[in-house]
Amino acid sequence: MSRCVSVKSGVGFLAAMAMVCCALVFAPQSAKAQEKGARPAGGGAGQARPGATVAPLFLKVEWVRPASQTAQVPVVQENIVDPNVQMKLYGPGAKQLLTTGTPPGMPGADVAPFGVWSGACEAPFAITFKMKNSYVDLTGLANVRSFVKTSGFHEVRPVVKLPDGTMLVADLAFTAVPMLVENEFSLQGLRWLKLDPDRIVTMGRNPAPNNEIWVPEPDLSKVDEVGFVDLMPGSGHGTGGYIQLGQIEVFGKAIPRDAASISSKN
Repeated sequence: MSRCVSVKSGVGFLAAMAMVCCALVFAPQSAKAQEKGARPAGGGAGQARPGATVAPLFLKVEWVRPASQTAQVPVVQENIVDPNVQMKLYGPGAKQLLTTGTPPGMPGADVAPFGVWSGACEAPFAITFKMKNSYVDLTGLANVRSFVKTSGFHEVRPVVKLPDGTMLVADLAFTAVPMLVENEFSLQGLRWLKLDPDRIVTMGRNPAPNNEIWVPEPDLSKVDEVGFVDLMPGSGHGTGGYIQLGQIEVFGKAIPRDAASISSKN
């Protein structure tokens, strides 16, 4: 009888020791797994930022078809819901940028939402947006959220225009997207090239040490306009080469234009 009890006690002791050893072995791995899975609040440059957006909403581009439009026509200021958001078009192909999709409130708007389409643009173009009374600070936790679609080898690249008129295009590209997809990205840590606002071509530096072309650390604490560029001409109607832009949101701190002007003079 005592032998049976002794055997059971031994088995119980070994089982208990095994559980302790497992806990010691797997606890550090679990902690490491949690540390590995943890993500910083800010996210990386050009990457989606998970969780709630910290920076306030600065502007929102929502597309609508005004009563004056009945078909696919060149995009105009009235296609933007918020009258305080001003649209700017640059480049020889900008006047050929057309509306596309189904207007809000109509059947199919959830499947093919209203926006703008570049297939008819015979040359590169840029489209930007600004608030009438404010610049925007795009440093820190500022970011941009947009719905884009591309076809062929076309790419959607972010563009900013600074108060002195300098236009910059980033080395971040969204491409080969068969449907409207939401992208959220930070502008911090990106590399920038100067953009000719008339021809919509990239420019080098002058002088350019060691043939360097990137603009060194541009100041994004006061940005006049934010938008996107297509550096390739469209292929025409159909499913060839184009980009399509849907809803666009810019998150950042607003800087009153009058206050910014006074600050720059002092």
